[in-house]
Amino acid sequence: MTLTIYGIKQSRAMRALWAAEEAGIEYTYEQLDARAGGLRTEAFLALNPGGKVPVIVDDGFVLTESAVIATYIGERAPDKGLVPEGKTRARYRYDQWMAFAVSELEQPLWTIGKHKFALPRDWRVPAVIETAGKEFARAEQVLAAGFGEGPWLLGEQFTMADVMLGHTLLWATGFGMPVPSEALQSYLARCMARPAWKRVLEVDV
Repeated sequence: MTLTIYGIKQSRAMRALWAAEEAGIEYTYEQLDARAGGLRTEAFLALNPGGKVPVIVDDGFVLTESAVIATYIGERAPDKGLVPEGKTRARYRYDQWMAFAVSELEQPLWTIGKHKFALPRDWRVPAVIETAGKEFARAEQVLAAGFGEGPWLLGEQFTMADVMLGHTLLWATGFGMPVPSEALQSYLARCMARPAWKRVLEVDV
């Protein structure tokens, strides 16, 4: 597997890096400079016309969207157990949490980010921030209630769903959003203590 990961600092690309580190797969990281227009070059837009990261290229195969990328990478290392086998109840539960990460937990959080700093100033609507915060708090409650015996979302086995949800909770702390659940605080601490995550921090400097 010849894998190249394209990203910018402190972005969803960290999920792709984390996935690759957990899977033990060799990769090349191409860090772009967004402020210098790195996401709008002709070469990068040919990979992702949306001009967003992460993007991976695997022997010419281009893939976008962090949740799909994490699953793709995890399935390249079946011995690691990072993605449950297809057509099993564990896999459907995994898919449930992957969808939840993007549609329920991240969505209000990113709404806050967009209206605080990401969108052009004349596009921002500060009034939506409070509502988005309430939506995020509700999603946190659902996540906390969804844990079984733990320590990970699917039980004893760490999966790429933990990459997605762990990173999103980390984003929340960076945005100044509270994580009041002690269970989620402990979960996030376990995620951040993983050696693979620590290696990501060494790459995305």
